[in-house]
Order: sequence, then structure tokens, then C-alpha cells
Amino acid sequence: MESAELIAILQEVRDRVRSRHPQGVEPGATGIPLADLMPLLHARDAALGKVAAIGTVNPRPGGLVNGLVQTWKKFLARVLDWHVREQVEFNRKIVSAVDAAIEALGETNRAIGQLAARIAEAGELKDMRNHWADWRADWERKLQQNEIQFLRSVADLQGAAQHRATLMDASYRDQVRAQHQDFTSALQRQMIEVQQRLWADMERIRLEYERLIYSELRTIRQRAEVRGKPAEAPQRSASPEPPASLPFDYGRFAERFRGSEEYVKDGQQFYLPYFAGCRNVLDIGCGRGEFLEMMRQAGVPARGIDLSEESVATCLHKGLDAEPADLFPYLAALPEASLDGIFCSQVVEHLPPAHLPEMLRLCASRLVRNGVIAIETPNPECLAIFATHFYLDPTHQRPVPHPLLAFYLEEFGVGSIEVRRLAPAVESMPSLAALPDQFREAFFGALDYAILGKKL
Repeated sequence: MESAELIAILQEVRDRVRSRHPQGVEPGATGIPLADLMPLLHARDAALGKVAAIGTVNPRPGGLVNGLVQTWKKFLARVLDWHVREQVEFNRKIVSAVDAAIEALGETNRAIGQLAARIAEAGELKDMRNHWADWRADWERKLQQNEIQFLRSVADLQGAAQHRATLMDASYRDQVRAQHQDFTSALQRQMIEVQQRLWADMERIRLEYERLIYSELRTIRQRAEVRGKPAEAPQRSASPEPPASLPFDYGRFAERFRGSEEYVKDGQQFYLPYFAGCRNVLDIGCGRGEFLEMMRQAGVPARGIDLSEESVATCLHKGLDAEPADLFPYLAALPEASLDGIFCSQVVEHLPPAHLPEMLRLCASRLVRNGVIAIETPNPECLAIFATHFYLDPTHQRPVPHPLLAFYLEEFGVGSIEVRRLAPAVESMPSLAALPDQFREAFFGALDYAILGKKL
């Protein structure tokens, strides 16, 4: 089949469809009512039927009469054909005009449908524009809220980061400070340990040096005695005469003028570090046993001697190791280097000056190497003792200055001499506070002093 014929057939089909459906769209599909052309189509079809029937004869049943009638009708139709020809043409033109009107009305309906569709699309576009405007305003509002929330989140994160940085900086500073303090403390401890070792070494060297000097001096003296002309040595009394018994209660006397046992114990506490670690301590003139009690509490074995049987009985009553004895025969009977500590409080001032060197010689000879000796006595540098304390005791012979005691101790092999001043006079005589400090310290300082040393 030729393409032209196919195109003609398609055009004819399209025309027929348009003729049957002149609106082109469903009525009311666009929302606009269109004119219904179907009655006009039916009328046109009826008119076409009438036009087509002009000049035809109605069929009748067959027969002679019918044949004659049909013949007559056909003759009349041919005769009257000239008369009705114009009418037929007019009717056909009218039908053609109706077809054209129908076609125009169909095109009008289609145009109206398209226009309605476009109007609907424009309405939809308007709705979309209104919706877009509303959506844009809501979007801008939400965008503003999101921006505000984002900025708040950024601010919170920045604050948290700043706070964390501050905490980390503070923690770092604390750690550095703690490390610095630990380093400083460790350095200080190391310095203290080094200083302690240094002082200990210096003390040991000093003791060795003093011990060497003492040994050399003793050797020189021995050589001088051997080389020199022998002289008659004075007879040294083995034991000085003991003092006569007192006609009063000496324990009550000591309680009143020396002080209570608690007062004496408090004053003797500073001796404890010097005798810590000793294993055999002798208390010469133990009295009521204050020093022995302190040693017992510290776990240091100690025993005491005293001329007063009453004082010894007091010590025994307390469960202390004490016995009545004179210091000279007692020390002479002890083996040499048998003691590692000797304590003598308020005794040397009772001895005659000539007997003091013998006592210190015996004490030094009974001490082991590095053995400790401590002697406590009234301080003659303090003028106040002569007006008050010293001459209250009738058994006192004379005060002993600490340079003299230090000299005797050094002569008999005792080194590391240390002097401690005790019982400031201003405490018992407040009126001394009115004196200038330097004058008071020089002439009214301590009522007592203690001299300590170690056997070389």
C-alpha cells in the first residue's frame, strides 16, 4: 500500500473521530462546561439521510401492480429532477455548512478545553508560586533557626574547648608544680643527706684527729717521764673522804630547792638522743632516779649509784637498778672500757677541786670508744646562782666553769666536747627581763650547763 493512501486513510479516520467527538476533551474534565454538539450531529445525520433519499422510490412487494407503480414513480422522478435539483443542491450545501459549523464548534470546544487546561495549569502554577512563597518563608525561618542553633552549638563547642583547654592548662601547671615540688623536695632531701653524711664524716674525722692528738700527747708525756729524772709521785687517795652525814632530811631539801621529779624529768629529756642505743649506762649520783626512769622508758639498760641510802631506797622502790656506793672505789673496781655511757648531774660541784680530775680520769678510762659522758652542774657564768641557788646547798664546794671541765675531759681522752646551757635565769627571776639582752645573756644567762663528750 502506498504511503499516500495510508495517510489519506488515517486522515479519514481522524475526521470521522473528530466528527463523532467534536469536543476533543471530556466535558467538565477541565472544570469549564462545553457545548454538547451531539444533538446537532444527530440532526445533521438525519438531514443527510433525507438528502440521500431524494429521488429514490420506496420498495413494495413484487407483482404486476407494483412494477407499474415503481415504473411510474421513476418516470415522475426523472421528470421532476430539474425541478428539485436546486433544492437538493441547497440541502447539500446546508448540510455541508452544518458540517463546517460542527467542525468549527468542535475546534472551538477543543480550543476552549486547551485554554481551560492552560488556565488550570496557570492556577496550579499560581498555587505552586503561593506554595513556594510560603515554603520559602518557612524555609528561611527554619534556616534562621538552624543558623542560630548552629551558632549556639559552635559557641558551646568553643566554650567547652576553652574550658577543656583551661583545665588541661591548669592540670599541666599543677603537674609541673607538683613535679617541681617533688624535685625540690628530693633535691632538698639529697642535700640534707649529703650534709648529714658530710657532717658525720667530718665528726668522724674530727674524732679521729682528736684521738690521734691525744695518743701523740700521751706518748710524748710517757717518753718525757721515762727520759726525765724520776720524781716521787704524790700519793693519790683511792677514795676521798665522804662528807659527813647531814643533820637534816636531804630528800626534802632537794624536793624544795631543786624541784619536783616531773620538773627534773622535763629538764633531762634533751639527754635522751645522746644515750639512745647505749647498752650499759651508769648514773653517778642518781638521786631520786629521774634519769634512770627516762632510760627505762627508752629501753636503755642503766644503773645508778649514790651516797644517800635514802635516795637509793627510793630508786629501788621504783624498781630501778641502784646501789649505795662512793663513785671513786666503784669506778676503780669497774673494768676499763666497760661502760658506753656515763651521766652525772649536780655532783661535781660537791667534790673538792683536787678530786675532780681523778673522777674524770676514772670516768674516761671506763668508757668504750665513742662512749658518751654527760655532766650537769651549776653555771658560774650566771651571777644569779651565787645570790640564790648555789649557796642554798651546804654540801656545795665550789662551782666548776665549763672551760675547766672541757680541759679535764680533753686531757683524759674525751673529744667532741659540747656545752649546753640549761634553765634560763629569767624564767625563775622575771625581773632580769628589764636588763639589756646582751648583758643579761653574758652575766645572767643559764643557771646550769651540761657538758657532753665522746671517748676518743
